Amino acid sequence: MSSIELTEKTVLVTGGAGFLGSHLCDRLIADGRRVICLDDFSTGRHENIAHLIGHERFELIEHDVIHPIDLDVQEIYNLACPASPPQYQADPIKTNKTSVLGAINMLDLAHSKGARILQASTSEVYGDPEVHPQPEGYWGNVNPIGLRSCYDEGKRCAETLFFDYKRQLGVDIRVARIFNTYGPRMDAQDGRVVSNFIVQALLGEDITIYGYGSQTRSFCFVDDMIEGFVRLMNAPVTPEAPVNLGNEGEFTMLELAERVLNLTGANSNIVFLPLPSDDPTRRRPDTSSARHLLDWSAEIPLERGLASTVAYFAEQLGKSDTAVTRREAV
Repeated sequence: MSSIELTEKTVLVTGGAGFLGSHLCDRLIADGRRVICLDDFSTGRHENIAHLIGHERFELIEHDVIHPIDLDVQEIYNLACPASPPQYQADPIKTNKTSVLGAINMLDLAHSKGARILQASTSEVYGDPEVHPQPEGYWGNVNPIGLRSCYDEGKRCAETLFFDYKRQLGVDIRVARIFNTYGPRMDAQDGRVVSNFIVQALLGEDITIYGYGSQTRSFCFVDDMIEGFVRLMNAPVTPEAPVNLGNEGEFTMLELAERVLNLTGANSNIVFLPLPSDDPTRRRPDTSSARHLLDWSAEIPLERGLASTVAYFAEQLGKSDTAVTRREAV
């Protein structure tokens, strides 16, 4: 039993010490919620939530969601799962268990407590899409036995479970399909393209692009994504389908690398490596559902979000002399 009493709305955030989870904990605390942060620290980091330790409305519990837990909560954000290919491919069986067993355990908890629950799903459920941009009604093009399938199919199964619990048991669910998100507190070693490019540039290393750099992604700054989470959780009517959350701006990997070089002032070379198997060639959300249901759309432009992210990594790496910091000093 949690030591937090139900004197105010108590919210459970699984994966709360991760990149998105820690920002969500900050937002919920700022909104006056009592927050239970649950994390097994397989990929979450203590430094992400260190500033919240000791806060009267924050509690940290070290726990793996593949095991059940009994907590008195009124809302659950289920974010627990490695989210970058190097992380989720390191232990694919555990990744699948986290998605599937974690969903079952959190849904059972929501059902037993009458809690509302939000699932952090992913644009990876669309695989390498043949429809562009991707609307929620598109069923995707996923390799079910590939190197990425532990994550893709685990999240697809979790979505199935959420809607089955809604239909069969009446659980109040919301499912967010998250497109590429970036910002401060990303792990420098997580292998995602934004952190890779920025860290390589700040260290004066070659920027590595897989393929020819023509594949595209849409990049959503973390503050916009957290606002989307909160609006989806608080929507008065349960959406009948998952809701895409992401930025509709679409950039090639080469364009992203050039923007990072400009912001850091680095002289790094760009080198091209073979494209990993099943890596999507195009990815951009259709966010018309989020605009209609939540009055939400991503607002922070890539240049501004990248500047904030570069400044974060520059501080982490002790590389204060970047084009961004020089501009801020003027």
